[in-house]
Amino acid sequence: MTDIETLKRDLLDRITTADNPNEIMRASKLRDLYGRIPTLEATERAEFGRQLNELKQVLQEAVVARQSQLDKTSLPPIDVTAPMDINAPIPGLMNAENGSIHPLMREMSRVSDIFNRMGFVTEDSREIDNQYNMFETLNFPKGHPARDDYDTFMTKELDADGDPLIAPAHTSTMQNRVLRKYRDRLLAGDAIAAIVPDRVFRNEDLDARHEHTFYQVEGIYVAKGVHAGMLIATLKRFLEEYYGKKLEVHVNPFYFPFTEPSFEFGLSCPFCDKKGCSVCSHEGKIELLGCGMIHPNVLKAADIDPEVYTGFAFGCGIDRLMMMKESIEDVRHFESAKLDFLRQF
Repeated sequence: MTDIETLKRDLLDRITTADNPNEIMRASKLRDLYGRIPTLEATERAEFGRQLNELKQVLQEAVVARQSQLDKTSLPPIDVTAPMDINAPIPGLMNAENGSIHPLMREMSRVSDIFNRMGFVTEDSREIDNQYNMFETLNFPKGHPARDDYDTFMTKELDADGDPLIAPAHTSTMQNRVLRKYRDRLLAGDAIAAIVPDRVFRNEDLDARHEHTFYQVEGIYVAKGVHAGMLIATLKRFLEEYYGKKLEVHVNPFYFPFTEPSFEFGLSCPFCDKKGCSVCSHEGKIELLGCGMIHPNVLKAADIDPEVYTGFAFGCGIDRLMMMKESIEDVRHFESAKLDFLRQF
């Protein structure tokens, strides 16, 4: 605990005077402290994890405040009296009457169409949600260290439990709602089969493979007698339809709180036929998404008996699917508003 307080004082002093406060945060020893959690006694882990989460939030707020201060001092003055003809055409812009669908919106429609033909319904997500649906219904109890892995954007508005509302970091926030919405159908003998493609948000350091805003599709299937082989077959069928060719797939054990067992799902590279290329880092295969059998606690949270029903769930980035299909090297292109990029699609 002493280490946390010492680190807090040191980092706050440095962040409030830094020219690049994000660099101070990235170079901090927070990760080392999180790595200590498994080594602590069970009675100490929850308190230590709670204090670490509080420390991270305080530091992030300090980074935002310092960055805002730096931005205000560096912005050039704007001449609001400068003349401008709002009716004059702007070079390079197309006529508004000839607009087009953004490539990611087109891809979301295509993903939905494939799953709809497989019997899944499409549900919408939310862009502001509560922590109960983000975490608790998905087997992340309060104080669980894995909650911090999602780098969730918190708002200043509070929910009914007094917790800050959040910008969802995954479309799994809809899983409990979907299970409850179609629970009567399940009890009547039908399966629950739904996907949720929508926008999600994470506090990421931006680079060619990471964006703070991206798109994800969540899949849920629950019925009697559902097993992992059905999960693998469903994903394989979807990806073969999406990429238009036969694929070899593989699964590796992984960990997610909301599925058990959990898997990383990969496939043979659809671009080089396993020979190795820049898309697959010359390995001939690609790790693509996370999936698994829905944890009994998640079913119980939706008042579904895990002794009677089983199911699977998966989550996949739509931006990544399209980057692979179209050989796009930088995820930031999607949000850049660069017309030379968008017009290719």
